[in-house]
Amino acid sequence: MPKIVLIGAGSVVFAQKLIIDLITFPALRESVFSLVDIDEERLELITQLTERLKEQQDLPITVEASTNRREVLKDADYVINMIQVGGLDAYRLDVEIPRKYGIDQTVGDTLGPGGVFRALRTVPVLLEICRDIEELCPDALLINYSNPMAMLCWSINKSTKVKNVGLCHSVQGTARTLAEFIGVKVDDSTKYEDETSEFFYKPMPPDVDYWVAGINHQAWFLEFRYKGEDAYPLLWKAMENPEIYQQEIVRFEIMKHFGYFVTESSHHMSEYVPYFRKNPEVIKKFIPKRWDYYEICKQGLDPYLDKIRRQIRGEIPIEIKRSLEYGAYIINSIETGELSRINGNVQNTDLITNLPQNCCVEVPCLVDKLGIHPCYVGDLPPQLAALNRTNINVQEAAVEGILQKNKKLIYEAIYLDPLTSAVLSLDEIKNMVDEMFEVEKEYLPDYWF
Repeated sequence: MPKIVLIGAGSVVFAQKLIIDLITFPALRESVFSLVDIDEERLELITQLTERLKEQQDLPITVEASTNRREVLKDADYVINMIQVGGLDAYRLDVEIPRKYGIDQTVGDTLGPGGVFRALRTVPVLLEICRDIEELCPDALLINYSNPMAMLCWSINKSTKVKNVGLCHSVQGTARTLAEFIGVKVDDSTKYEDETSEFFYKPMPPDVDYWVAGINHQAWFLEFRYKGEDAYPLLWKAMENPEIYQQEIVRFEIMKHFGYFVTESSHHMSEYVPYFRKNPEVIKKFIPKRWDYYEICKQGLDPYLDKIRRQIRGEIPIEIKRSLEYGAYIINSIETGELSRINGNVQNTDLITNLPQNCCVEVPCLVDKLGIHPCYVGDLPPQLAALNRTNINVQEAAVEGILQKNKKLIYEAIYLDPLTSAVLSLDEIKNMVDEMFEVEKEYLPDYWF
């Protein structure tokens, strides 16, 4: 049975979701789950929760935990990464310092000043993990869930030989949203039985098909079909409904002007282009409902702790419900040969032919016993490739700057950021980056100073 190492398992809610996903596949119910986190209290919590899940479902899984990843990486088959280097303290600086200068990031973990500085903190640690994988489990597949996804995967591909794929839930999540927009019922209460007679939930509405490609957080629904027919006319019609339009103003505006629906939410997408966050008035027009991911993260485990502790004590059951995340599908397909299709972040080896070679792209991938097989897409519509390239420019400069330890390239990456350059002058950007380097000094490698 496979050995699955979860690094950053102290992200208790997400880690529990992934573990539940894995045990919903019969072939994975004897897996070894190796839980790793540097936070001992969080690690103990997810360990107790997993042990309780084992008892509740009478599973023959093996559970082990360590604050030292090297103790459990040996002979691992899969390594799932979900670390956040610097934690909330560093993340707060990623969003608060740029906001002083007028760059109002709603998330700030993918592109822009926040995304670049998260990469500055994360890439060196992730490459250390990769060196351990190369030494202790060289055949393992690294599944990355940490952001900034494209910069991390690009760095791994350029610097290591580790097999890897980056995963996000925006493609399948958006597919459900689009189904709802065109009137297709998405009912999470619809259950079905598998061969073990346990109940799980259908992850997608029936008769909805799609072909999506681009880059992480900015991929495009190149095809969207319902019952075999092009469903874009239904989507254009739905956009005319004010109640639907108001749910995703930014994404509908992008579709209106560029012709295709994008995978990431209006909150995210507004950060990656120069049009929607120039000043408070523009933000309010296009994103009328304020939403800040840092504020959500600040709550930590507090909203979930009572439920988690009651689950650990056995007072309430742990709900067994397969999520939309791709990770468990990949592992099941490789272990059993059962074919699945996902959208993964992989190296661009002539997959999208009008995006730069070797950048990180998000494309459909087939998965079977031999691994992950990215699909050829060809050229994106030129306007979509152009939008992607504005983001790739930032990613490339940041990745090269980090790997070369070239501070000048880090400044240039943020100079090139679409939103930052729409709001600030070059001198203002330099001053902002100067301040970010200074206030985040304790979270960054010494070689930057």
